[in-house]
Amino acid sequence: MKTCLVVDDSRVIRKVARRVLEDIGFYIAEASDGLEALAWCRTEMPDAVLLDWNMPVMTGLEFLKQLREEPGGDAPRVVFCTVENDVERIREALASGADEYIMKPFDGDILVAKFAEVGLV
Repeated sequence: MKTCLVVDDSRVIRKVARRVLEDIGFYIAEASDGLEALAWCRTEMPDAVLLDWNMPVMTGLEFLKQLREEPGGDAPRVVFCTVENDVERIREALASGADEYIMKPFDGDILVAKFAEVGLV
């Protein structure tokens, strides 16, 4: 079973993502900020990360840059899921190692489609 780490400071977003991703066969782990997510990845590298941008302690972009430098950190597919819609921000995320980008609010169909696009479904 593939593992997805859902990283978002919103418990509601984590819960919605969990329901959608569990329905397509993922085991879900959760983190409420980038630092917590990085600690989780250092213990067990997930197959996928659904990542928010704006979080306390460590932003999604800071997390992504550090993740990609960790041993095995190039392996997870990272899908940003955020309200950040500026083209420059999207370019920055992709240049930093994100595989795909979803705008909030999202629905299950969009999430599944983006995971399929990056080869996770």
